[in-house]
Amino acid sequence: MNWDTQVTRARTAAQDRTWRSAFESFAAADAESPLNAPDLESWALSAYLVGQDDVSVEVWARACQEHQDEGDVPRAARCAFWAAFQLLNAGELARGGGWLSRAMSILEAYPHDCVERGYVLGPLGIQQIESGEYALAKQTFEQASAIAVRFGEPDLLALAHLGLGHVKILTGHTDAGVKYFDEVMVAATTGELSPVVCGLVYCATIMACRELCDLQRADEWTRALSHWCERQPDLVPFRGQCMVHRSEIMQLQGAWTDAMREVQLARERLADPSGQPAIGMAYYQQGELLRLRGEFAQAEAAYRQASQYGHPPQPGLALLWLADGRVGVAATAVLQALDETSERLARSRLLPAYVEIALAADDLEGARLGADELSQVAADLSAPLLRATAALAEGAVQLASEQPSRALDSLLSAWGLWQEISAPYEAARTRVLIGRARRQLGDSVSASMEFDAAVWAFRQLGAAHDIVRLERLVASGDLVPAGPLTAREVEVLRLVATGATNRAIAVDLVLSEKTVARHLSNIFRKLDVSSRSAATAYAYEHQLIE
Repeated sequence: MNWDTQVTRARTAAQDRTWRSAFESFAAADAESPLNAPDLESWALSAYLVGQDDVSVEVWARACQEHQDEGDVPRAARCAFWAAFQLLNAGELARGGGWLSRAMSILEAYPHDCVERGYVLGPLGIQQIESGEYALAKQTFEQASAIAVRFGEPDLLALAHLGLGHVKILTGHTDAGVKYFDEVMVAATTGELSPVVCGLVYCATIMACRELCDLQRADEWTRALSHWCERQPDLVPFRGQCMVHRSEIMQLQGAWTDAMREVQLARERLADPSGQPAIGMAYYQQGELLRLRGEFAQAEAAYRQASQYGHPPQPGLALLWLADGRVGVAATAVLQALDETSERLARSRLLPAYVEIALAADDLEGARLGADELSQVAADLSAPLLRATAALAEGAVQLASEQPSRALDSLLSAWGLWQEISAPYEAARTRVLIGRARRQLGDSVSASMEFDAAVWAFRQLGAAHDIVRLERLVASGDLVPAGPLTAREVEVLRLVATGATNRAIAVDLVLSEKTVARHLSNIFRKLDVSSRSAATAYAYEHQLIE
């Protein structure tokens, strides 16, 4: 095949978005005779879209130099920008920063206005967001948006509006931020954007919806991303992330088997070619599903692999350690993760786990502070999932504070919200706490109905560990305060009476051994006894054990 035919085939394939054919045809043509600058750009794009990142950056560099040699300064700067864009997204900050500096240097020597000046503002705005300089970031993205409008550049306008949407959300203007994302998504779904920007828009919007706990939008845009990927079967970036997002939504909706199948497919796609950053996200999601199913060893391995690929293993790993009875380790890990996180949406993903673990570690004050912070974020953002999570945390803290009536109000509110968004696992966990609250109020019949409903839901889902814990709770009988003892102290005393060690009690009740020892000391003091056998005798005498 002669050179002209090969190049024509490559150009046609790029136009048809058959990226593998375009990549291979451009490579074959270039091997015979060097491509010109526009064809180099198309080759670089197709290389990126089929996962050949190193080739793509190398070809962007050639295109940049070719444009400079021809005196096309703006186009040379644009090629340098795309090289930087790819490297920065891949986490290669040094190389990416170098190419961004080169793009800016190229433009500094150019005396005329051009749209490329808007593109190089994007990374600056992102850096300002990460530094918490939201007012400056807003000005930067507004400047980029104005340049995009002036030059009629849809890609730049989409990138600028993504930035403005993030700034609005981070400064508490959620509705305004979501409007920016919806507007950008219209451009993506109507084919106005280039493939790379379109994929970025889909992923950024879905991530924002997840952070806002806006499941309806996340589900809608994830489906749209799936359709977009299906129309480009050679596509490597975005496809794996799309499948991970779909798995997360399936998990929340209770379709755990389908969610596991989806994330396993995502792992396979993200493993070839190697080095795709989203594979860490896939391993984390797999860890979540394994943890929920009670497969702790496999879950821990998945979380550790997620960490190896650069994805934070928390809060999932801390919750795994909690479920496995390692309360102190879990508390240290989740607290460290919170200390390292300042952005409030990111903190809201850690706070529910922090509250649960703090309660297990008997840190009631810490749990209360965590629940209060979560409630404030939920009030500001007004997303149903976040409000449900906050109400659940608040109810758990009130229950631990021996305020069953207040806890019941919060927990019933949480349960209603979980029902509204069709989240069966979270609804079942909430019903367990509702049952405990009703027990503390002396309503054992209603408590039993709550437990029956919860265990049925856990069995439908395959939540093995939750089933075991709930069956132990049900078997323990009505845990109402007995004389001077609190409901939690009754729980501990009943297990002491079975001959359980402090370690076994800690695992059973998901507490630290230190907390169990403190409860036992309080029981001895309140009952005026000095041994486990004497405390056991008290339990039998007062009919605390059947």
